[in-house]
Amino acid sequence: MSALPACPKCQSEYTYEDGALYVCPECAHEWSPQATASSDEATKVYRDSAGNMLQDGDTVTVIKDLKLKGSGGVIKMGTKVKGIRLVDSDHDIDCKIDGFGPMSLKSEFVKKV
Repeated sequence: MSALPACPKCQSEYTYEDGALYVCPECAHEWSPQATASSDEATKVYRDSAGNMLQDGDTVTVIKDLKLKGSGGVIKMGTKVKGIRLVDSDHDIDCKIDGFGPMSLKSEFVKKV
């Protein structure tokens, strides 16, 4: 089998070489061979408003009232959110809040319990 590295985004093993880049056919991510060595060192660390490190499955509390776009609701300060999932996007946390449903939050507006 080939000695090409797995995709750094989706961990797919079906990568291929296209000129000077590696390409993943499953998620269409392209990266250079030099970036493979430095990507192991640069794993993103998610931190809450107090600087505590967050991990998948943690329980957090909302530190300020958050207005919801699209609906007239507000998530009140002190709302507990259990079982968070960390994602690499504009909003760092995917979660499910009782009474509101699935939602994305920024880590700067929560505090780890």
